[in-house]
Amino acid sequence: MKPLSRTKKFLVLGFLLLLAPLSFFLLRTGKHNFRYLPYYGEKEVNGPGDTTYYQVPPFTFTDAYGNTVSDASTAGKIIVADFFFTKCTSICPTMTRQMQQLQFKLDDPAYEDVVFLSHTVDPANDTLEVLRKYARKWQADSTRWKFVTGNAADIYRQGNNGYLLSALEDSTAAEQFVHDERFVLVDKRRHIRGFYDGTSTEEVDRLVTDLKMLKKEEKERALKVGRFKE
Repeated sequence: MKPLSRTKKFLVLGFLLLLAPLSFFLLRTGKHNFRYLPYYGEKEVNGPGDTTYYQVPPFTFTDAYGNTVSDASTAGKIIVADFFFTKCTSICPTMTRQMQQLQFKLDDPAYEDVVFLSHTVDPANDTLEVLRKYARKWQADSTRWKFVTGNAADIYRQGNNGYLLSALEDSTAAEQFVHDERFVLVDKRRHIRGFYDGTSTEEVDRLVTDLKMLKKEEKERALKVGRFKE
């Protein structure tokens, strides 16, 4: 192979020197550095660039320590929600373990605006005392991961009509209750942005990735709102 001429060497060197700042500029100014997560549920297109997306309806439940957990108390938070019951021996232990690992992975001040809500579908058995014991068993941080209970009908309504997840009592089921195995990701405006198989490590890893994308999106939106107010 013939060695490069002096002129070609300078051209190659110049290209490499320009490549680094150009790449930095594109990364800093590009508008498509990350993808936006989809919106789930019914939506209404009001006009160009104006769409009303489905929102999780207001809710009020009680956590294992007797505190009220509601749409008001979680305002400004990103929610990861699921459904379970403490007597469950099928998918619940795996789901709870995955939620535990998710809590550990996001144990950083950067994710202090993320809360985990685990709703029992068996409120008759899962008293506050039972839920506290279950929470301690799984090393739940009570400020971030809340095991919640309430009126059974309200819980099932929240699952089926709120988070779009199945949650109900079923006497024909082996363990008397049926609930979804998925985790749901809800943004700060109560829009559903993702569903993930709570029994799959790969799916929960995907949730973490999507959560990071969502936080970037929330940051970009906050900056736009700030510029608009100015």
